[in-house]
Order: sequence, then C-alpha cells, then structure tokens
Amino acid sequence: MSNTANPDPEMLRQLLEPLLEDFTYWFNRSQKLFSSERIDFLQEQDQTKLLERVENALKEVAVAIALFKVTGHQVGVDMATMKPWHELLMECQAVGMRYYRNQAI
Repeated sequence: MSNTANPDPEMLRQLLEPLLEDFTYWFNRSQKLFSSERIDFLQEQDQTKLLERVENALKEVAVAIALFKVTGHQVGVDMATMKPWHELLMECQAVGMRYYRNQAI
C-alpha cells in the first residue's frame, strides 16, 4: 500500500506532467480559435465569456505547473481542481468541432 501523504515524485511527474501539458496545449488552441475567429453560432458575448474562461484556465494551469515544478514534483493537483478544466476542454472541443464542420460546408 502506498503512502499518499508522501507520493513518489517520479510517479507524479510521469502522470501529471503530460496531463498538465495537454491542458496547456488544448487551452492554447482554443484561445487562438476564440480570439481570432468569429464563431457565428455563439452570441458574441458568449464567445467572449468562453474566451475569458479559457484564458483563466490557462493561468490556473500555469500556476499548477509552477507549483509542481518548484516543489520538486512532490505535490499533485486535486481532482476537484482539474474537473472544471476537463469540462471546459470538452465544451471547447464541441464548439471547435462544430465550427470546423460548418467551415467545411
């Protein structure tokens, strides 16, 4: 049985580092899309709010990465923190898929 009070830094690094990189990558893609293109099926204010949420999530992920690195990979990120990021990514994915599908028509 592992001691959750003292997680293995290498295991945390192997699991958490790629996940945080993925969040950063996909939020950056969403930010680029929502800031450079007009999503015609969203109200302008809804697109602006979605972009703001993405930009806020990017900042949160950056803080998590910084804390993760500064502690020598000895702290994780609570699932309650990551769940909204995941939900936002799924929302962005749905908007992006619809946007690109509409562009192909």
